[in-house]
Amino acid sequence: MTTNAVGVRARAMALNRSHAWRRLRRAVRSPKGTLLLLFVPMVLLALPKAGASDVLPGLFAAAAAAAAIDMATAKLTRDRWIFPDGAILSALIVAMVLSPIEDWYVVAATATLAITSKHLFRIGPANVFNPAALAIVAASVLFDGVQDWWGALPALGWWGAGAVLVAGLFMADRIHKMPLVLAFLGPYFALFTAASLLGDNGVAEIFRRPDVHAALFFAFFMADDPPTCPVHFRHQVAFGLITAVACFAFFQLFGWVYFLPAGLLVANVAEGGRRWLAQQRRRRHAPRRVSLRAAA
Repeated sequence: MTTNAVGVRARAMALNRSHAWRRLRRAVRSPKGTLLLLFVPMVLLALPKAGASDVLPGLFAAAAAAAAIDMATAKLTRDRWIFPDGAILSALIVAMVLSPIEDWYVVAATATLAITSKHLFRIGPANVFNPAALAIVAASVLFDGVQDWWGALPALGWWGAGAVLVAGLFMADRIHKMPLVLAFLGPYFALFTAASLLGDNGVAEIFRRPDVHAALFFAFFMADDPPTCPVHFRHQVAFGLITAVACFAFFQLFGWVYFLPAGLLVANVAEGGRRWLAQQRRRRHAPRRVSLRAAA
């Protein structure tokens, strides 16, 4: 091999490494990459109390099942392989909400429901329901799934709530969803406070762990899921309010343990309806194309 050929090959390899490094940096800096990086220390903080031997089998099984389904679906429908970062995130959320005592196959089945729902229920290019929320509700009904919200760090007390709050504020600001988060948390705690002042002693648990931790985790890492929530600030406020009222209503009327994800599904339906109506208005007002042959 000549010196010139060696030099060309070396430059090509250096260029490939440079492109790979840039792609990796873009992936890490993306909202999904940022959230993955935030979840890693949260899981590590939770492991000593939750129990690594209880948590990790379900965590890995859920991530593997979700990733396999997402990659296979992309290959079948778009004929290309993808890195299933969104599927892994949904699987992590499912695993961090379900109890560590759940069998690993229940966690994996719940993650499978999450990713399947993402591909089934869509309006245009976006999915309607938050995949993790829908799967958690379905698991509670189908498998009698137990929720623990161990990933929200309730075992660490107020230090855990502070860690979730700091990570959540950073993420909400990163994806421009702070109005939605505030529009949920404010009315959510205000409604339960009002119920307590009116003599409802059953709402006291909402202000204790793990429910406070669960509400923070839910607000920052589930309710503000970009594909299923609005972009414009006024729509975000409406979405947060609907979620808060629906969660409060489900808790008061039915006492469901899955009242948080169930309330989010109500807001998802409302947002899906708004998107569908907006899509229909755009179609009605779009200029009609006139065939050149017909015009001639």
